[in-house]
Amino acid sequence: MINLKIILTLVAIAISTQKSKADINVADIFSDNMVLQRNLAVKVWGSADPGEKVLLSFKGQKLKTKTDNKGRWSVLLKPMQAGGPYEMTISGKNEVVLKNILIGDVWICSGQSNMQWSVSKSNNAEQEIKEANYPSIRLFEVPRSVSNVPVDNIPFAKWKECRPETVKNFSAVGYYFGRDLQKEIDVPIGLIHTSWGGTCVETWTSKASITKLPKYEDFGARIDNYDVLTMAQKYEDDLKEALGGFPEKEVGMDEQWMLPKIDRSDWLSMTLPTLWENAGYNRLNGRVWFSYDLNISAEQLDTTGQLHLGKIHDSDITWVNGQKVGSMNWANEVERVYPVPAQLLKVGSNNITVRVEDKYYKGGFASKADMMFFQLGEKKIPLSGEWQFKVDTVIPDFKPFPNDVPSLLYNAMIHPLIPYGIKGVIWYQGESNTPRSKEYEITFPNMINNWREDWQQGDFPFLFVQLANYQQAEKMPKDDAWAELRESQLKTLNIENTGMAVAIDVGEAHDIHPKNKQDVGKRLMLSALKVAYGKDIVHSGPIYQSMQIEGKKAIISFEHVGSGLLVKDKHGYINEFEIAGVDKQFHWAQAKIEGDKVIVWSDKVEQVVAIRFAWACNPAEFNLFNKEGLPASPFRTDDWEGLTDGLSFDD
Repeated sequence: MINLKIILTLVAIAISTQKSKADINVADIFSDNMVLQRNLAVKVWGSADPGEKVLLSFKGQKLKTKTDNKGRWSVLLKPMQAGGPYEMTISGKNEVVLKNILIGDVWICSGQSNMQWSVSKSNNAEQEIKEANYPSIRLFEVPRSVSNVPVDNIPFAKWKECRPETVKNFSAVGYYFGRDLQKEIDVPIGLIHTSWGGTCVETWTSKASITKLPKYEDFGARIDNYDVLTMAQKYEDDLKEALGGFPEKEVGMDEQWMLPKIDRSDWLSMTLPTLWENAGYNRLNGRVWFSYDLNISAEQLDTTGQLHLGKIHDSDITWVNGQKVGSMNWANEVERVYPVPAQLLKVGSNNITVRVEDKYYKGGFASKADMMFFQLGEKKIPLSGEWQFKVDTVIPDFKPFPNDVPSLLYNAMIHPLIPYGIKGVIWYQGESNTPRSKEYEITFPNMINNWREDWQQGDFPFLFVQLANYQQAEKMPKDDAWAELRESQLKTLNIENTGMAVAIDVGEAHDIHPKNKQDVGKRLMLSALKVAYGKDIVHSGPIYQSMQIEGKKAIISFEHVGSGLLVKDKHGYINEFEIAGVDKQFHWAQAKIEGDKVIVWSDKVEQVVAIRFAWACNPAEFNLFNKEGLPASPFRTDDWEGLTDGLSFDD
């Protein structure tokens, strides 16, 4: 099965290449309605016959050049002030005229699905779209495609004026950022949207850059050997061979595969916990049943059991001895812990059956082995090891996926933009890197440096969104991969000319795509005013600076307190603080504001060693801000081993 969009893209590239042999062409990023970067020497480039003379005229500048032996040409416009509209003429054997051009600030808007999320799906969408008449804002949408080699073409894409009909399917974060920024600085704004839902940071990084990192040195050959046109059929054929064919229809629920008496002699085996892609069943999306027989002695039966399965990607229904004990939908960051009434259990063999459903990317059991166990009283019976499994449904989605190997989206969706003049980048991504959050403190800064080096426009501003709150709130403090990812994002602020928009208060427990994209865009805009434009404003919420221990209390100091700290609680107490002593066990803590500091303590901890704040996938009781209304960033003071330490791309 070959993806039609990919074929059309390749055909368009071929047509464009053939056309360039006869006509003068300008690169696809240049079109009517575009915005050129002000106050910067702007490069304009294209193609024609080898040795052809090219004349470019724009705003009083007349630049002459000649194509090289491969038919490539480029010129460099002198820096210009904001303004427009203007026309650009490029002539040789033929003439190209580009109209309605503005000079202003150009921003790249990139990341995964929360950047891709459209205005039409955001809060108050109907009114927002209706009011989106901003002729000084221009929009460019990079089509989604993959490539294992750098490409120069962006087929089927043109700059458009911002109007209700053009903005509704555009990036909501990008639009709200650009709209608010244009109102503040009153110059034309160009927004180049290039994002893809569910993608990891590695696929947005060039091969040359990613292969310099530890654990990625040998990825060059994997990238080079990735064949976009044959990969889809290969995925399907390999999976059919591994499974012995695909089931014709779903029958598990009708045939009651959860019952212990079901004949499982034809089921396969898999060592759990693992994601089934890592067990050799690549590109398996659908429904898979797992079964395990647990022996329980008579002495263990006098208490209610508790079934621990760890995290499951993404949905599950779980039975013990044929009786349902729990289920969750699209909760891949939640540890499954299901109570099992004593009356369901028996001496001897007890059957555990789990129906796992995954429709996107990797599926299966995602926690470490020590998170899979059956607890009876004080005794934990391990459940890791060989389980039987049977596939009930296969979703035939085998098109090449951007996360298959690194660099696929850099090659197809970033490289063709370079070196178009830009002011900076806004970035909303990280959800897909939470399985290896610790490594993100290396891979994310590496990508930023990669883009800056390749663009050759200095250390341009790079502004990013810290992950929003998501999933059900935890009752007790615990390690969390999303918290670790936010920490890696926080550390990225150590790179020059970066800014972070904290979104810990605008997420939704049951939706990984919060609809409040207005606040996210506004907070990115505030970062831009500070980082990119040097304005003296409060652009960030409180960020942890230091901890001082006095007796049984910790005193926390912050940067970016603005005009003061603010707690949104009528009693004045701050939520979501945790405290640990020498035993490294965290307890919920009491906390209150004293001046520009926060005092943290707990009666359960005599000697304070570490503090954590909002250290959870969803710190639902979050209430610490500065008086400018910007939320504090989650943080921890310890450096103890977390859930994702040591994990990388193949784990």
